[in-house]
Amino acid sequence: MEGAAGLAGRVKRFAGGLGKGATLPFCGFEWMIALRYLRARRRGGGVSVVALFSVIGIALGVANLIIVLSVMNGFRSELLSKIVGLNGHVFVTPIDRALTDYADLADRLEKVAGVRSAIPLVEGQAFASSPYGGSGVLVRGVRAEDLDKIATVSKNLKSGTLHGFDDGTGVAIGARLADSLGLQSGDQITLSTPKGATTPFGTAPRQKTYTVKAVFEIGMTEFDQTFVFMPLTESQAFFNREGDVSHIEIYLDNADSVAELRSDLEMAAERPVLLTDWRQRNRTFFGALEVERNVMFLILNLIVIVATLNIISGLILLVKDKSSDIAILRTMGATPGTIMRVFLLNGALIGIVGSLAGLVLGVVFTLNIKPIQRTLFPGAWDPTVRFLAEIPAEMNTGEVTTIVLTSIALALVATLYPSWRAARTDPVQALRYG
Repeated sequence: MEGAAGLAGRVKRFAGGLGKGATLPFCGFEWMIALRYLRARRRGGGVSVVALFSVIGIALGVANLIIVLSVMNGFRSELLSKIVGLNGHVFVTPIDRALTDYADLADRLEKVAGVRSAIPLVEGQAFASSPYGGSGVLVRGVRAEDLDKIATVSKNLKSGTLHGFDDGTGVAIGARLADSLGLQSGDQITLSTPKGATTPFGTAPRQKTYTVKAVFEIGMTEFDQTFVFMPLTESQAFFNREGDVSHIEIYLDNADSVAELRSDLEMAAERPVLLTDWRQRNRTFFGALEVERNVMFLILNLIVIVATLNIISGLILLVKDKSSDIAILRTMGATPGTIMRVFLLNGALIGIVGSLAGLVLGVVFTLNIKPIQRTLFPGAWDPTVRFLAEIPAEMNTGEVTTIVLTSIALALVATLYPSWRAARTDPVQALRYG
């Protein structure tokens, strides 16, 4: 086995000017010594094992951070696309008078730059029933051409068709509502509402039977169980409205541009209206997601911090094990800075290798998370509990870069104290007791 004298000979041949202090920081021989110390030896095998577990710990910590934050980003994007995709980005409700001019108002709002569509809606609660059961539903009256613009519905038909939707005889219902009522396209569904015709004895409930023209599946249990789409004119009659609508929903090209377009929308309305947006309506929900995401980032960072603590213990053991080598290098003219940089390189290599391994593991797992879910946990993801049918994941390049750089930075910080101790090693004492 090569001892301290052999190391001295190699160093002397590799860096002939060492005794004169002519070497530059992080030169070749410093890398050579750092890499040699990381290789497993019979005498220093315990140190190498600690370094290996440090690499594994950092890799798992980085991979966990990438996977969890990607999944949480995926949840936010998926929920945003489904909740906002179905409900719109801006909601226009009347202030001074009913929205009987909804057609002209919607046309004016659609002409605003950044607006994709403006859809008049009649909205009301009803009770849906069939021979096999009943359930409370939210009925939305919408024009056929506008329903085609709501991609979350028109592009996700499970059965049936929206052709002839405006004839007033049929409705479109969610897949889970259809399952709970035992219905499919072509069957009959009965809708009841207390807001019927006004009689001398008060408001009489209204009940009417419709044909299920289409069954859609958005992928969110709450929506698929609750929503029923009805032709606009039929919904006005069903809810006893006098040629007006409940509100107008505006869909924007960019959901985050609400604040910039608010003044333009108010000017285009040309009448007093109240504008609310998706952030105001879902502030608590998306705020909770953001808080949970930040807390998870801090918690999972503790895994990386624990792994970097292993670097400290491993390097302290390495310094003690290599004290005689350090003494020989010092007597040959190596400066304390040279010794410190050697051990800094040791810790940096552990941090970099662990972080890159975690990056690869996290990215591969995230890109294949749905096949992994279907293979390992085919029945574990219940959409009735978790809203969504599959685990979504969306990687953010900036976040992934921050995670990797933070991990490397923590590893570098962890090497400072052991490296400083190595640089302060007394050559005489080390040779006497080493």
